[in-house]
Amino acid sequence: MPATRNRPTGPEPPPAVQHLLVRYAKRGRMRFASIRDVQRAFERAVRQAGLPIAHSAGFSPHPKISYASGTQTGVSSEAEYLTLALTAPVNSAGMRSVLDRALPDGIDVIEVVEDFGGSLNGRLMVSEWLVELPGVAPDAAEAAARTFLAASEVPVERLTNKGIRRFDARAAVLTLAVSPRAGTIDHHECATIRMVVRHTEPAVRPEDVLNGMLPGGAASVKPAVAVTRVAQGILGPEGGASAVVAPTPAKVNVP
Repeated sequence: MPATRNRPTGPEPPPAVQHLLVRYAKRGRMRFASIRDVQRAFERAVRQAGLPIAHSAGFSPHPKISYASGTQTGVSSEAEYLTLALTAPVNSAGMRSVLDRALPDGIDVIEVVEDFGGSLNGRLMVSEWLVELPGVAPDAAEAAARTFLAASEVPVERLTNKGIRRFDARAAVLTLAVSPRAGTIDHHECATIRMVVRHTEPAVRPEDVLNGMLPGGAASVKPAVAVTRVAQGILGPEGGASAVVAPTPAKVNVP
């Protein structure tokens, strides 16, 4: 006779009555924090702030915090998102400073609003990135960007846990522009690129775009290259990424 699994006894955890949408930044040295490090920091912050966070049922209840896909280690961001499920209503406007005080320096809460939307990742359609390339002349970067955009396909490779993965980096790129103003870092030329990239599977990262755009790929400018996600959300009217801070973002047709 098959063994019967033990089931937890006792009352069900209280249901969530409010959801908060949190936009936060990952800056400075915290850009080197892993996604799991950021998750642990928010779990501690929620406990320290005394928020009435909802928990899952079962033998190992965990706080109901839903995270959008985060940036990889070493990348800064001004537009990361998560949602909190609460068992009692709170003043969402006051939660920004409460959470921010409980988080380590470099993880900074930008905005907290009440959330009435559905799946968070389902509302995050595109990301806008700012990439600084020290040692790369703006004219050379602009020529490389034109060649990239003119191509129908730009195959690139990335090493993953399952080995080498080959995919097209071009199809996900909606806009790619070099700043008209030449910059300098430590007396060296520095090209600045803004790109809007559609969220796809597999995800196309700025590093993938650089690998398909620059003669030596991203390796030719590392570790000096600086990458920042400046916005994330729906596709804006001017081709940028509009932040997902509205309760129910309007649907936008992405080309």
